[in-house]
Amino acid sequence: MKLPLSFYQRQNVSKIAQELLGKVLVSKVNGKISAGMIVETEAYSSVEKGCHAFNGMTERNKVMFKAGGVSYVYLCYGIHHLFNVVTNDLNQADAVLVRALQPVQGMENMKARMKVDALNRITSGPGKLTKAMGIDKSFNGKVLTGNEIWIEEAGEKIGTKRIVASKRIGIDYAGKDALLLWRFSIKNNEWVSI
Repeated sequence: MKLPLSFYQRQNVSKIAQELLGKVLVSKVNGKISAGMIVETEAYSSVEKGCHAFNGMTERNKVMFKAGGVSYVYLCYGIHHLFNVVTNDLNQADAVLVRALQPVQGMENMKARMKVDALNRITSGPGKLTKAMGIDKSFNGKVLTGNEIWIEEAGEKIGTKRIVASKRIGIDYAGKDALLLWRFSIKNNEWVSI
């Protein structure tokens, strides 16, 4: 069952990032379904310097200012598409970066997109998971209750004792905000990024 928009349209982005662990991200590309259980996330809020929306709306981040429940996909380092879930209310610009998945469906599709013969860690990072899932810039702004990309309740229920909180990756420029423990992962899951 797809998560309702009300799941995303809440104010605590850190809590939503934790609650996304164990849920299943699904993409449908050219009629092919691929799915993976979310095992790692990072929370971003417009009130802290690690967030793309900290300095206001731009052409790149304008999707973040929509009401929660849409995808924010951007190009990182000019090569990797990164998939984020917009949360909160209209004009609040919070989002959760999905950092890693554990494949659960459409593994052959994923291997073909990655041009590999084995599943080994092909979705254990934000740039790798989007490539494996067929997610690119065309998914930016898609409503997460549609038929192209969505998140389901279908995975595992992850209790707080199984969640590891740590610093987010690659945002040293954010000063003290880089120290926030807003990266969440499932303890001992082999698919978590390194």
